[in-house]
Amino acid sequence: MKKKTTEMRRFRLVRIEDETGVSGTGIVAEGCEFSTGKCCLTWLSQFASVTIFDSMKVLEEVHSHHGKSKVEFYD
Repeated sequence: MKKKTTEMRRFRLVRIEDETGVSGTGIVAEGCEFSTGKCCLTWLSQFASVTIFDSMKVLEEVHSHHGKSKVEFYD
């Protein structure tokens, strides 16, 4: 089992610019970073889905679009 690194934290994905025209701008997804480091993300659009990422770093690599989206923690 992976060593606990942090407490569970909730976050939102904020899209500043929508390159694809699919998700829009503003708060486009919500998620949770678990104490294991894994992250779960769900979209708030008509194409709702849930994805699990191995880490926040991986999630940001996939969805930051070179700074056009950012993760903001609630907690």
